[in-house]
Amino acid sequence: MESLSETEKPVLITQSEFMRRMKEQQAAGGGGMNMMGVMPEMYNLVVNTNHPLVSKVITAKGKNQKILAKQALDLALLSHGMLKGKDLSDFVERSFELI
Repeated sequence: MESLSETEKPVLITQSEFMRRMKEQQAAGGGGMNMMGVMPEMYNLVVNTNHPLVSKVITAKGKNQKILAKQALDLALLSHGMLKGKDLSDFVERSFELI
């Protein structure tokens, strides 16, 4: 949870610069990184507490709260090309239901 500008996205997915560089170096096969094994993908999820959508999720009740939170998370994943397969299909179906 971070207090960002209202104009920033409601949910952001970030990756530390260190992990990103280590994965790039490992993929390039340099520096003996292969001896460490395959490094896992590690991401941070940042929720913008100043965004109106986050306020809407917090004040929503029951099933609506879960649907809104899932939709916001899936949008963040989609923006990074990380939403695939059944999760992507579910997102599209849920989006149509919400409109």
